[in-house]
Amino acid sequence: MNQIKVRFAPSPTGPLHIGGARSALFNYLYARHYGGEFLLRIEDTDLERSRPEYEEEIITSLRWLGLEWDEGVASQGNNGPYRQTERLPIYDRYARQLLEQGDAYYCYCSEATLEAERQDLMAQGETPRYLGRCRHLSDEERAQYQAQGVKPVVRFRVPPRQIYVVDDLVRGRVSFESDAMGDFIIVKSDGMPTYNFAVVVDDVLMGVTHVIRAEEHLSNTPRQLMIYEALHFKRPEFAHISLILGSDRQKMSKRHGATSVMQYREMGYLPEALINFLSLLGWSPEGEEQILDREEIISAFTLDRVAKSPAVFDLEKLNWMNGQYIRKLDIEDLAHRVRPYLQQSAYRAQIEGFSPEQFLLLVNTFKDHLVCLQDIVKEAAVVFEPVNYSSEALEILQGENSGMVLQCFMDSLPADLRPDMIKQQIKTITKQNQLKPKDVFMPLRCALSGQVHGPDLPSLIALWGREETLRRLGNSLSMLAGK
Repeated sequence: MNQIKVRFAPSPTGPLHIGGARSALFNYLYARHYGGEFLLRIEDTDLERSRPEYEEEIITSLRWLGLEWDEGVASQGNNGPYRQTERLPIYDRYARQLLEQGDAYYCYCSEATLEAERQDLMAQGETPRYLGRCRHLSDEERAQYQAQGVKPVVRFRVPPRQIYVVDDLVRGRVSFESDAMGDFIIVKSDGMPTYNFAVVVDDVLMGVTHVIRAEEHLSNTPRQLMIYEALHFKRPEFAHISLILGSDRQKMSKRHGATSVMQYREMGYLPEALINFLSLLGWSPEGEEQILDREEIISAFTLDRVAKSPAVFDLEKLNWMNGQYIRKLDIEDLAHRVRPYLQQSAYRAQIEGFSPEQFLLLVNTFKDHLVCLQDIVKEAAVVFEPVNYSSEALEILQGENSGMVLQCFMDSLPADLRPDMIKQQIKTITKQNQLKPKDVFMPLRCALSGQVHGPDLPSLIALWGREETLRRLGNSLSMLAGK
C-alpha cells in the first residue's frame, strides 16, 4: 500500500459537532493505523457564515481530543495555503482550464429564471436540475449580458448518458447516472469556488489518497468524479461513513442534548472517554471489550469493520464509559481536573481553606460517584450544605436505639479523625452495645448527612472535622428530643 494521506476539512460556520469529530477521528485512526499522514484544511468559502472564532474553536476541540494533524492550518506543510479563501488564484487557474477545454461555461441565468425552471420540472414529476439554458450562448449573447452588468457563474458541462461508479470502501459499489444531474456550478458569481470544485482541486494538490467523510457527501461524489476526469486527475479512494442518530433514531440535533465537542468538555467528559465512545459509533473491533485506549483503537481500526447502517448516539453508554475513565484516573490527576469546577462553585471559599491532603480526600470520597467532572459540585454539596433530612432518614432516626447511638458516638469522637480511626470507633460502638452494624451506621449517616445513601461516611466525617461533626450530631439529638 502506498503512503496514505487523509484529511479533515471542516467549514468554520459553527463549532465542531459530534458528527464532525467522529469524521476527524476516523481519518486520524486510519492514518495512524497505516503509518500515513493526517491533514487539516479549513473550507471557509461560505463568507456569510464563516467566522474566525469558529475556526479557532474547531482547532481547540481537535487538540483537546488529541487529534493532532501532521500538516495543515495552524501547523506546517508544503501544500498550503490551507484555508480555501487563501487559495482563490489556484481555483481560478483550474476553472479557466475547464472553460478553455469546453468542460465548463459561463451561465447568466437569474434566480427567478432558475426557480421557474425548477418549479416546472417538479410539476412534471422530474428531478429539479439545470437544463443547460446557457450551454450554447453565442459570443454576441454573452457580450449582451456582460454589457448589462450581469455577473455569471461558471457551470460544469455534465457529460450525457454516463454512468459514474464509486467503489466505496464502506458502502460498496454505488452507481450514478449523469442524466439525473444538471450542469452544476463550480464558481459562484462572486468568484468563490463551490464545494464540489474546490475539494477536488485541494485534495489532488495536497496529495490526499483517501477521502473518509460523512454519508451525506456520497451524492456529491459523481460530480467530483466528473471534475477529476476533466482535469485528468487521479481520483482518491472514497469511504462514506454513516450518519449518527439520536436515541429516537432521528438525526442528531440539540434536542438530543449537547452537540458540540466543547460542550462535552465544559461538562467534564474526558477526551480519552469521548475518543473511545466516538470510535465505537459505526465501527466495532473484534471481541466484546468496550473500554479501549487510543493505541488499542489505532491498532484495531480498519474500514472493513465500519458499518453501513447509522450509528445511534447512546448518552447512557457515554456516561457509563466516562465514569469508567474517571475511576481509572490517578487521584492527583483527577484532583487537578475537578478543581476548576469547585473553584467556580459556591464552595470556593471552603475549598481554598482545605489542605492539599483534605482536597485529595474530598476528591477520593466522591470519585466513584462521578459521571462527569462537573458532578463533583453536586456530590460535594453534602460536605458544605446544611443537613436536609429526607423522609427516609427521619424514619430511621426515630428508631429505638438511634438517640443512644448518636450520643455514644458524640461522647467518644476521637481527636484523630482519619477515616480508618472513625471506622474503628463505629465498630467499637457496635460491639459494646451488641447491635447490628446497620443499626449504628444508618443512624449516624442519617444524622450527619440527612440521607440514607451516600459516599463513605468515615471520609465525610474526616472532611467535616470535629467541630462540624459535633454540631451536626447535636442538632440531630435536639431534633429527636423535640420530636
